[in-house]
Amino acid sequence: MDRRKPLQGVRVLELGNLVAAPFAGKLFSEFGAEVIKVEEPKNGDPLRNWRVMHHDTSVWWYVQSRNKKSVTINMRDPEGQDIVKSLIKEADVVIENFKPGTLERWGLGYEEMKAVNPSIILTRISGYGQTGPYKEKPGFGSVAEAIGGLRYLTGYPDQPPVRVGIAIGDMIAGLYAVIGTLMALRARDKDADRQGQVVDVALYEAVFSLLEGILPEYDLTGQVRERTGTTLPGIAPSNTYKCADGKHVVIGGNGDRIFERLMTAIGREDMAVNPAYASNQGRADHVELIDEAIEAWTLQHTLKEVQQKLDEASVPVGPIFGIQDIVEDPHYQARDMLKEVTLPGGEKLLVPGIVPKLSHTPGDIEWNGPTLGAHNEEVYSTYLGLTQDELSRLKERGII
Repeated sequence: MDRRKPLQGVRVLELGNLVAAPFAGKLFSEFGAEVIKVEEPKNGDPLRNWRVMHHDTSVWWYVQSRNKKSVTINMRDPEGQDIVKSLIKEADVVIENFKPGTLERWGLGYEEMKAVNPSIILTRISGYGQTGPYKEKPGFGSVAEAIGGLRYLTGYPDQPPVRVGIAIGDMIAGLYAVIGTLMALRARDKDADRQGQVVDVALYEAVFSLLEGILPEYDLTGQVRERTGTTLPGIAPSNTYKCADGKHVVIGGNGDRIFERLMTAIGREDMAVNPAYASNQGRADHVELIDEAIEAWTLQHTLKEVQQKLDEASVPVGPIFGIQDIVEDPHYQARDMLKEVTLPGGEKLLVPGIVPKLSHTPGDIEWNGPTLGAHNEEVYSTYLGLTQDELSRLKERGII
């Protein structure tokens, strides 16, 4: 079996920091691309010092930067900018998430990149995109989640909007960056001139794209989707229900045949065969009555009993997992989603596995996030032909 990774042979120069661009870089690196991460010489990517630390390194860093090569360059210095341009000559993709205009101020905009490598693909992630009246505003994922419409929908109607407990806006944008870059690579490979292009990903647009039919619903009827807590508006039944042991379960019974099986399983055959509930629209009109019937049943059974009964009836059902539940779950284990790696001190650490699963050319974890500048000598001598004396001089001057 050919075990080559699908992106083997693709070279990515990662210029971004923190979450969005580095998250995209992680996906490239997991599937075989050579990702060269450029960091500021003194402190590197701020993510190295975020949240839970292992000695002097964030454990998040070990995941976010796995399989990447770390080099250091002071991109504010003209000599450092020349080094970046030299690396661009050897790259297929540059990915960055600086504020628009930053690379241009450093003489590293797309026109300068294209001058040294016409085939280069520049993937840019920013708060508001590279055009428009907001383009120069600083943008963070949290603000994008708000402006993109997600925060407005998250939480309960009688409380202020809440956030999801992860940097979801950044990571959605990172996924779009990967998708857009792969499209651009495909287009370049089909072009006789191998012309590159710019991939422009805005954080707020990545979030906005997830809002289902909210825009046309508003445009057609004036309806504004509001916060609805645990329910999904217009889809019934789909909710969180309390069990006899005080735990909660999520049940999705919103398919027509699934609804029949659900109501039969909980002893409400009368509702299962009621023509008023035969379609989703009818169920949505009576959602409170249906939810009351379901929870009246779940309150009589433990979470385990509810799961067993509905699994037998082929109804989508599941507990609400915390991280301890995930670590102990046999399905996560069987799907290789809990990978054990070894830290520099020899300690073992669980990290998330690879997504998606490819049957013929799967991704893998080759090494953890590297130490700052760990690959300077390898990259600069291999691709730029720099000698040890030249590397020493650059280091002494703070260029690398």
